[in-house]
Amino acid sequence: MAEYDYDLFVIGAGSGGVRAARLAAMTGARVAVAEEYRIGGTCVIRGCVPKKFMVYAAEFAHDFEIAKGFGWSIPGEPTFDWQKFLNHKDAEIARLSGIYAANLAKAGADIFQAKARFLDPHTIELVGKEKTVTAAKILIATGGRPKLPEIPGIEHAISSNEAFHLHDLPKRILVVGGGYIAVEFAGIFHGLGVDTTLVYRGHNILRGFDEDVRAHLADELGKRGLKVVLSCQHERIDKGPNGFVSHMAEGLPIETDQVMFATGREPYVEGLGLEAAGVALNAGGAIAVDDFSRTNVEHIWAVGDVTDRVNLTPVAIREGHAFAETEFYGRPTKFDHADIATAVFSQPPVGVVGLTEGQARHAFKKVDIYRTAFRPMKVTFAGLPERTLMKLVVDGETDRILGCHIVGTDGPEMIQLAAIAVKAGLTKAQWDSTCALHPTAAEELVTLREKYTPQELAAAE
Repeated sequence: MAEYDYDLFVIGAGSGGVRAARLAAMTGARVAVAEEYRIGGTCVIRGCVPKKFMVYAAEFAHDFEIAKGFGWSIPGEPTFDWQKFLNHKDAEIARLSGIYAANLAKAGADIFQAKARFLDPHTIELVGKEKTVTAAKILIATGGRPKLPEIPGIEHAISSNEAFHLHDLPKRILVVGGGYIAVEFAGIFHGLGVDTTLVYRGHNILRGFDEDVRAHLADELGKRGLKVVLSCQHERIDKGPNGFVSHMAEGLPIETDQVMFATGREPYVEGLGLEAAGVALNAGGAIAVDDFSRTNVEHIWAVGDVTDRVNLTPVAIREGHAFAETEFYGRPTKFDHADIATAVFSQPPVGVVGLTEGQARHAFKKVDIYRTAFRPMKVTFAGLPERTLMKLVVDGETDRILGCHIVGTDGPEMIQLAAIAVKAGLTKAQWDSTCALHPTAAEELVTLREKYTPQELAAAE
């Protein structure tokens, strides 16, 4: 590989690209990384990390309400300083980005702050740097970006990218979308005291999740006062004297100070020059790869959201790790995309792993459902009405747990450990043999005994 400038060139310094670059560089390989924005990628800079900080900030409003039920007196109304929060958030993001950069440098990788573009299958142009480099192997890890619909007035709307940097917190906001990003940001703004309306064209939020999860979360959002408008299609946005007016196909105008669209993301392939390298895209516009993340060009790979497989940060990291293991450590490794735990940091949050009930009933002859919806001790004592949902989907013939679904406080924390059991293929009997930890919400997972039929589940609602 001495005929090339680098043994590996990574386009994109997000979680997947950084992991692959670091591991490759640690073998002594000549590695370089190009990043056009900030090192850390979507997750660290304008995704899951800053969003989780915003979720934490928003949750305090509910915590204050619970505290009153436990005897705490809070003189006056609690106030939130948006600018102070932004300053702290930006400082922490800068610190984390610096750690990513430092770790790359320590591993021996070169870092280029520039957009990279293919000139041919082995040659990369660093746009704006008047520099080209060559590489024997190239990894594309450019991630995804928000996709906005083409409707009149869309230029007045923001995406999740801009939501992290609003100069002022709006008094009223309309969040458009029903996926996890829309639901999370609606909860964030609502928790921070913004008059928030969530609008979605579908019949319920969180398409693709278990139907019980979708229904339960929608109900819980309503209990907390978040306005959710379903089966409503956005037609246009007009700028008026008092804000923006969103017009719906159903004739419902909604006036707000801000409109945020979270209606999907797309692989970021624009301007990469993939045609010059001969890299093929799939029907959805993502880079097509095999089980080893290799594209149709033998020496070019792609990982993370740009491949549109499972668009989660830990997945990108594992895909990047598997690439490095295969190509630089001589250990052929494929990442298994089945049974990946995921969370929605809504309020209350969601944690799921494995199959939904619908998926299981399509794939297995007999499916058993174990389900409970209960009021946790903390909110019961405080006199609040919210309930936690827990659901297990079980293969009725083998007793193997196929899926676990939780909606409620600490659901994402619990689902990580539940994912170990689901991934390991444990049976319901093995779950039940585990002694419950009392008093916790998690103990419900190992004390579910009653099977529910769809009719009984409907009646229970």
